[in-house]
Amino acid sequence: MPPYRYSSLSHKPNIIRLLRLLPSKDEPENLRCELLEHTLRESDTACHPYEALSYVWGSEKKPKSITIIDDQKDDQELAVTQNLYIALLHLRDHEIPRIIWADAVCINQANKEEKEHQIKFMAAIYAKASRVIVWLGEARDESDRALESIRIAGEKSVEPSNTELFEQAILQLLERPWFCRIWVLQEMAAARHVIIMCGSTQIDGYAFCLGLEIFKTVLKDSKYLITFLIRGAIFRSRQISMKQGRLSLEICPLGELFDMYHDYNATKRHDKVYALLAMSSDDLSVAGLEPDYNVPWEMLMRSLVKFLLGDHASIDTWNDREIAVIKNKGCTLGQVSSIRTKQDNRRYIQITFNYVLGNPKHGKNRKICWTLPSSAKPVKEGDVICVLQGAQKPTIVRSFGDYFAIIMITAIPSEHIQAGWPDLLQFEERFTRDFLLVWDWEKSTEILPDRGKYDTLIRKSPKIELESQLDKATRTWNFAQILGDSGQHEKAKEKEREAIKRLGTIK
Repeated sequence: MPPYRYSSLSHKPNIIRLLRLLPSKDEPENLRCELLEHTLRESDTACHPYEALSYVWGSEKKPKSITIIDDQKDDQELAVTQNLYIALLHLRDHEIPRIIWADAVCINQANKEEKEHQIKFMAAIYAKASRVIVWLGEARDESDRALESIRIAGEKSVEPSNTELFEQAILQLLERPWFCRIWVLQEMAAARHVIIMCGSTQIDGYAFCLGLEIFKTVLKDSKYLITFLIRGAIFRSRQISMKQGRLSLEICPLGELFDMYHDYNATKRHDKVYALLAMSSDDLSVAGLEPDYNVPWEMLMRSLVKFLLGDHASIDTWNDREIAVIKNKGCTLGQVSSIRTKQDNRRYIQITFNYVLGNPKHGKNRKICWTLPSSAKPVKEGDVICVLQGAQKPTIVRSFGDYFAIIMITAIPSEHIQAGWPDLLQFEERFTRDFLLVWDWEKSTEILPDRGKYDTLIRKSPKIELESQLDKATRTWNFAQILGDSGQHEKAKEKEREAIKRLGTIK
């Protein structure tokens, strides 16, 4: 059978492909399908007659194939991944055709131009689907028992007896790759009805989240973030309006999305940016972040940092790293003095910090309570809250040597600070300190990497490589002043002594 060759999509607005999965009782291994075009209407209240599949590709190898039937051509063979093939086998009905959208088949993945164009529709595709089916994979590790335990817990709103028998199975279920895939965030944020499917077992998405709330001991922060999106599906309106084929989900500002989700996995680095764009509440029209896989990764990440921090920032990035080294002027608001975790449908932290900048008439060192969503890198006591020149929101950083690691690049200010925010941003004389920063997406464990990793990257930055001993001493001295501004006076004095010692070595 010849390999399938995609035809170009029609030039009508908002055209996508759908897969018609034909029924069969007698051919368990032979999947016969048709590909058809479908128009996503700009504005309507009705769901469209297809189901959208949310899954992981797994290995990029395509050892399986499905048969594509076309009245105008002979049957053709389309190679697919093992995981998609198994999902379609479980979804196929014995009696009636099933209409499905699955990215690997409905988008010509070999055509970059088509892929970039279709990515813009993906939020709308999942929002307009009659339902979104989450495929977690084949049944294993007692996944059937795990899903049934979750369903019963959600129904009765009480933890079952002998929970230790179920917790390991639930934990293994939550460790499946789907829960760490970057694209599922947009898919769940857009969905209006979610079904969770593992093997032949299914459970409604809302019931799944209710049940998991009962098993809080096995639910990590990262899983709270995705279950929050699943849980909200049934409350989203079916009244969906698109502009030029796009649907903006307006979950939160783009920087906050990266703070929460930058450690999710993607097959291509570019997708760690493109998968979050539709969820942003920011105006991205001038961001320079349009899906384009021809743009080198280092340029894409640099464009992202410039969008978040403004044109004042000096930025170094690398094609083989998910890290940026940033130099920018800024000022210090204070340091985190205490943290309390709020556990609800979406985890938040409450931080109290010493507001050392303040308005003179209010006095300095006021303690302010600030509620923020949980981030991929947890905020800790002693972290510094600063404002970088050109940024519209504060940033939370952690000291390393004589530079800072970014913990949250966009921390939405509390009302106490927002009241005077325009005044703070317009006075350049506020931004007197030179910040050297590392924004790292590669690691988000409780303990950040040791200094060695960051020291190496800092030295790779062209501007740092050319530093003289005087420059290094000046950088250490400036770092000390930032610590002092935040109220960390003992650390500041130690760094001042280090800077003076370094000056003494200059001949």
